[in-house]
Amino acid sequence: MARVVLLDPDDRILLLHGHEPEDPADDWWFTPGGGLEGDETREEAALRELAEETGITEVELGPVLWRRRCSFPFAGRRWDQDEWYFLARTTQTATRPAALTELERRSVAGARWWTCRELARAHETVYPTRLAELLRRLLDDGPPGRPVTLDTEIV
Repeated sequence: MARVVLLDPDDRILLLHGHEPEDPADDWWFTPGGGLEGDETREEAALRELAEETGITEVELGPVLWRRRCSFPFAGRRWDQDEWYFLARTTQTATRPAALTELERRSVAGARWWTCRELARAHETVYPTRLAELLRRLLDDGPPGRPVTLDTEIV
């Protein structure tokens, strides 16, 4: 699974607003991304998923920041994922989904750019957990020398 930590020129991060397909009140925020298709690389998947979910194609893809294993219930089944989070930068801040899957159309309610301060003060559920702290460290110290393994999350 390839995910994108997309930052704009003001160091805001783009998050998607998702929810259970049958229960929009059960909601959370998460980074764009998804699974690999065919023989594509994680980098190719990150850029494709970002374009499909947000319409953003003007991107400078950077290094892998974090890796996380997670397991969670969603849409009536359990999902087990090995996520690789890529840093990316863009000046293109308008979003418009270009090619959502049927499940994404039923479960993604929109996108929003967040400042680190807004994220730290948010009462909403955000994945990965501790994203505000991780983003603050990234903005203060730059990308890690090698990917940081985040705690496994089982929901």
